[in-house]
Amino acid sequence: MIDSQDLFTISSQKQFEKIALKVFRYQYENNKVYREFCDFLNTDVKKVKSLQQIPFLPIQFFKSHTVVSNTDAIQETFTSSGTTGMITSKHLVTDVSLYEQSYRLAFSEFYGNIEDYAVLALLPSYLERSGSSLIYMVKDLIELSNNEHSGFYLNNYDELISKLIELDNSGQNVILIGVTYALLDLIEKQNFQLKNTIIMETGGMKGKRKEIIREELHEILCLGFGVSSIHSEYGMTELLSQAYSLGNGIFECPAWTQILVRDTEDALTYVDFGKTGGVNVIDLANINSCSFIATQDLGKKYTNNSFEILGRFDNSDIRGCNLMVL
Repeated sequence: MIDSQDLFTISSQKQFEKIALKVFRYQYENNKVYREFCDFLNTDVKKVKSLQQIPFLPIQFFKSHTVVSNTDAIQETFTSSGTTGMITSKHLVTDVSLYEQSYRLAFSEFYGNIEDYAVLALLPSYLERSGSSLIYMVKDLIELSNNEHSGFYLNNYDELISKLIELDNSGQNVILIGVTYALLDLIEKQNFQLKNTIIMETGGMKGKRKEIIREELHEILCLGFGVSSIHSEYGMTELLSQAYSLGNGIFECPAWTQILVRDTEDALTYVDFGKTGGVNVIDLANINSCSFIATQDLGKKYTNNSFEILGRFDNSDIRGCNLMVL
């Protein structure tokens, strides 16, 4: 059995690969769906010696199968958003403490002590349904901030505008986490000149607005909030870890997560740094489901392990917790 603490103390690429291969073998043995998928590809487990040789489970399997790697009781079921009639993904989580460790440590890595911030959340489309992993995370961050001003906002834009101006003017560090369309709604009501606030968009127009390219979106948001850059969060229902962009749409992963970029014509081969392909995610926090996920996102990876999301494959359904660009 793999000690979960080993997942969050990775300090080198060699260590990451060693643990990832160990997780691969564990999930092959204990995850029926993943094992059948690997067998379908005629994978010889004993010959898998590198990350590139590991099969990545298509993310659609979370819509049609029960993807778990143990027999423990389900503690949380996270579900993706979707329009009426759309089949949604289900991520069955048998140890929610792994999720909590993952997002708390990642937040600390990228932003420091959560108690240094007031956390304001403008996530109406997520609040209006159950099973959102994003709401679970943000609710916990709000509580951990230990700030009386932290909280969720639904449709009470005027109250949020007043609070945001008040806190920013007082010198309080603020993080405003918002779904894209709601952030655009907010700046249509009020233009800001914020000096102490980080704007973090979680992506998604949720059918409320027309999708626009990231550069144009961030330019509009920078102008409306009076900030020099827009931060972004990249995560999804099927994962227990997030990547963050501190500006310009360039994301970085915490140490227990990496991406590979596969060839769009051949899912079992990989493209060079800086070239566009399909995004495969290794999320070692997903040890109890599947840590090797082939997403429907298109992106580029760079030599320093940062990456960029450029859009989605044609004919793939649009889901909520992604940075959505054309």
